[in-house]
Amino acid sequence: MGQKGMVFWHYGLSGSGKSTLVLEMEKRLHHEGIHSVVLDGDNLRSGLNKDLGFSDDDRRENIRRVSELAKILAENGIIVLVSLISPLHEFRSSAKAIIGEESFHEIYIQASFAACKERDVKGLYAKAESGNVKSFTGKESSFEVPESAHLIINTEEESKETSVNKLYSYIRNSISI
Repeated sequence: MGQKGMVFWHYGLSGSGKSTLVLEMEKRLHHEGIHSVVLDGDNLRSGLNKDLGFSDDDRRENIRRVSELAKILAENGIIVLVSLISPLHEFRSSAKAIIGEESFHEIYIQASFAACKERDVKGLYAKAESGNVKSFTGKESSFEVPESAHLIINTEEESKETSVNKLYSYIRNSISI
């Protein structure tokens, strides 16, 4: 393929902008002839991981499966754009251990619970408020902010264009190494 595979692991609260940014990166990279694939939590949970719920054990298994798939794709020269909430340090460390530190890039998509709740693109925050979503990340289930992200993109304070350009620059510089 003429490129080295890498995994860019985007994580943050539901509604922080992970999928929006990752899908834009996929378009830009494909436009440049760079082979990439998106592994998005919503899509994976409707197929590959549809047997999993949202307990810590199920989240751990979700991350393990996605990490193993991302590793295989990266080993075959694909740029992998992962978009998962990945709420705990333990989960992100596990992903890095499976994928390998050299290929793993941790990207935190930052937005407060209040900002994500206001956006509520999927209606999940409203469902959580009414008690229809259990173990909702940021409410009943904790989200641990990063200790060592390679990049932090604050979609609450930055425009979509600024966030996209910041992420694109980071990814392009990383894959040009």
